[in-house]
Amino acid sequence: MLQAFAVFHVLISMALVGLILMHSGRDAGIGGMGFTPQSQGGTHIVERNLTRTMLIAVIFAVDTVVLFRWLQ
Repeated sequence: MLQAFAVFHVLISMALVGLILMHSGRDAGIGGMGFTPQSQGGTHIVERNLTRTMLIAVIFAVDTVVLFRWLQ
């Protein structure tokens, strides 16, 4: 079970890094590569990405605490 949580932790951390890179400005990072269409304003997509990032961050924090407790 510990190995499953460790693999899950790695996957969640990669997802969190990817989502954080998506929050870069319009001209920097992955966010500047055209993932936010200007024709739609981009506000709704940015808010949805922020919600996803917050959810993944909470899951990452919970998984970190669970792994820490199991390793003690």
